[in-house]
This record gives sequence, structure tokens and C-alpha cells, in this order.
Amino acid sequence: MPQELMYLTKEWRDEAERRLKNELTPEKMNFITSSMSNIYLNCPDGKNKYLFFKFVDGKLDTLALGEGEPPDAEFRISGDYQVFAMISRAELGSQKALMTGKLKLKGNMVKALKLAAIADRLNKVLSQIPAQY
Repeated sequence: MPQELMYLTKEWRDEAERRLKNELTPEKMNFITSSMSNIYLNCPDGKNKYLFFKFVDGKLDTLALGEGEPPDAEFRISGDYQVFAMISRAELGSQKALMTGKLKLKGNMVKALKLAAIADRLNKVLSQIPAQY
């Protein structure tokens, strides 16, 4: 693997998928079945991008990276690219970003709060990928 991958590129996505599948067991993910679209606004290239996660019985089923409108998901989280980059570098917690309005959530807030620890596990794995932002 190269020293650093460019954040939100195909290569970064491929490494993220490999690590998530290897490190997040169904037990660690509480056997959840859920989906989430992260929508990155104001990316350095001037475009908006998305990262779509789908877990089935606690296993990563789909990790899709794209531009434009993301696939339908149980949770839709949108925010500035720099906020997501801070979360991916473990400089900002996702819960704090949501509670302070840096990220916007569409979906069941009660369920989202129950899944917060699982989202933190996912973000911890992503934060370990050497990346350029």
C-alpha cells in the first residue's frame, strides 16, 4: 500500500472496504442491518461526493463512492468535506459534529443515537488509513 492515499478516491475506498471487512466483525457491529449515505459538500475539486455504507447482519455489504445523488439509505448525513475529513482524522467525533450542527442527519434520530457507538467503530477504522486530504 502507498504511504498515503488521496481521501475519497477509488484507491482510498478500496482500502477502506478491505479494512472494514477485516476489522469489523458482525459481533463488533452488533449484527446490525442498516445503511448510511455520507454526503460530502464542497470537496476540493468543487464537486459534492457521497460514501454509501450498507451493513447486513453486521457485515459490510456495500461501500460505494460517487458523485451526485447517493443511493437511498436509512440515514443520510451531510456536511462540509472538511468536517468529514476532521472526523476521518479522528480530530472530531461524529456525535459532537451532529450535536453542534456541523453535520446534518436525516433519519430516525433515536435509532441514530443507539448506533452512535457502532459509527464510532467504523470511523476509527477509517481514521487509520494513511490519507491526504
